[in-house]
Amino acid sequence: MQNIEIRKEPAQPTLVDIRDVAVDKKLPREERVAEFVRQIKNPYHFKCGKFTVRASFAANGGTIEDCIKGIIR
Repeated sequence: MQNIEIRKEPAQPTLVDIRDVAVDKKLPREERVAEFVRQIKNPYHFKCGKFTVRASFAANGGTIEDCIKGIIR
């Protein structure tokens, strides 16, 4: 995933809809991750229906677990 290029605004037609991604749960973990990345193309920027999702992380920010806990509290 280190080789994934994160562009400011990729053309919308190039974004993959995560609802179209299907990974065989019987595969070993490493293969499931590889298959997900292969299908989604850019796990940091994709579509979910009519919404565009862009994930980013601060080098000194909290963990994703901390962020989720903050949302559900």
